[in-house]
Amino acid sequence: MSTQKLLTSLLLFSFLSSFAYTQPSTSSETYGKLKDSVVVEGMVYCQNCNHAGSWSLDGAKPLAAARVGISCRDHKGRPQFYKVFQADGNGYYYAPIQGEQGEESYRKEKKIGACRIHLLSSPDDNCNLLTNINMGIAGAAVGKEKKVLKREGYDVIVHAAPPLAFRSANCSPGVSY
Repeated sequence: MSTQKLLTSLLLFSFLSSFAYTQPSTSSETYGKLKDSVVVEGMVYCQNCNHAGSWSLDGAKPLAAARVGISCRDHKGRPQFYKVFQADGNGYYYAPIQGEQGEESYRKEKKIGACRIHLLSSPDDNCNLLTNINMGIAGAAVGKEKKVLKREGYDVIVHAAPPLAFRSANCSPGVSY
């Protein structure tokens, strides 16, 4: 009978020890590298009236709180990501990109190349007409140039978008000879 008690005790001990709590390791060896983040950054301007009708941004002013839409498609042309981003007080927007498979699907340049940025709206009543400067209406391609910001356990891959612009409806038509 003592053998049976000993076996029961050992079985119970091994069962209960499987639920014992241990402090998880926080080393990068345990978790591996965290997923990298992919971001698109860019600027939105109000085009100077002296250059209306051209793609020039000479004399343009940053447009606070302008809204842009970013869309990305998969290899079959199906939408995978769409989100609206608002520029800050300096006309700058910072847009994290996420897809169905997470940021990993946009890490490679050929996949980030399937993303387009469109002008959506301007809060400035004096500068709210869309322009196609750098394809702001048709859809500006995300630049292949990138910078990598190193963070603890992951990287932030930042792609630059070309500057986009709205213009005023009150610009006098220029005369060229």
